[in-house]
Amino acid sequence: MDFSLSESQQQWHDRAVAFAKDELQDDLLGRDERREFWREGWERCARFGIQGLPIATEFGGRGQGLPETIAAMEGLGYGCPDNGLIFAINACLWTNALPIAKYGTEEQKRRFLPGLCDGSLVGANGASEVEAGSDIFSMKTTAARVDGGWMLNGRKTWITSGPVADLFVCYASTAPENGILGITAFIVPRETPGFRLVREIPKMGVRTVPMGEVAFEDCRVPSDALLGREGRGAEVFNASMEWERGAILASTLGAMRRQLERCVEHARTRNQFGQAIGKFQAVSHRIVEMAVRLETCRPMVYRIGWLKSLGRDATTESSIAKLHVSRCAVDNSLDAIQIFGAAGYVAETGIERELRDSVGSLIYSGTNDIQKNLIARSLGL
Repeated sequence: MDFSLSESQQQWHDRAVAFAKDELQDDLLGRDERREFWREGWERCARFGIQGLPIATEFGGRGQGLPETIAAMEGLGYGCPDNGLIFAINACLWTNALPIAKYGTEEQKRRFLPGLCDGSLVGANGASEVEAGSDIFSMKTTAARVDGGWMLNGRKTWITSGPVADLFVCYASTAPENGILGITAFIVPRETPGFRLVREIPKMGVRTVPMGEVAFEDCRVPSDALLGREGRGAEVFNASMEWERGAILASTLGAMRRQLERCVEHARTRNQFGQAIGKFQAVSHRIVEMAVRLETCRPMVYRIGWLKSLGRDATTESSIAKLHVSRCAVDNSLDAIQIFGAAGYVAETGIERELRDSVGSLIYSGTNDIQKNLIARSLGL
């Protein structure tokens, strides 16, 4: 099985690298310290086309397949050190734009997708609750029928881009007695009456994308806010997680590759005890382990794109990739700090930030322990 990049994939990868190096290098250290979302960077990415890559051209996208999108996201992760900005793009693409593209009505697609593609809209995903994180379908948010639509009540938390998002794909129970079969997805614009931002939630890493909590307080949405069929929200959610768990890690591949190259260069040029530190086995073996981890990660991620391009299910493969790549990202970041020593521990080199950012990958898109449960279930356990 050959997962080498096609000509189209390679072009998108290389273009993304060049774009990111030229356009996405502004004041990352300062924005990380200020926990500041870079809207101009978001808009630059949209002009380049990254937010609309897998969206049909008739709705403002670039009409590319998932393999091309994964290649471009790897290139973006390699060229751009702002993991928060890239995480925001991933969250919007996989849990907002693609669900609307797959499950939305023609009117919903024409209303929302062009803005998600051109950067005028930031999309977010409202699924998790304080008591419904890993156990997502135990959510307490409800949606009751009213004249002309639905009334939502409840809270959602851990929302990536929540404080800056313009459009939310949210999930609520329309028939609590039916359990998972009572979950329904809704499209909720930020300005909807009864919808409000409760708070911004400070976090350890990916600080350049804010996280928030929102509330639905007798929040009335029209009938055409329904995304997909009533009671089929679990299908919408699971589809978005299949895309996200696998494809969100494409940018992580690029970040790991950039990190590895920095470590190799440092080991070649940093001298101690009369020789380059790369000559010491303790250092060179760490770098070898980093390289091996990266090489085992790449085919896992690209296999997901290949499977989806064939119209095949990739649920288990996405969980396996998410589990493995996230652990490797953390291990590589720990090794990078050891290789750089004191320089890796201080903020100015960015190595410590990469470690903080990587830890989030163990949790988002379903914790790694949940991924193990999903994989075990696929094995009949």
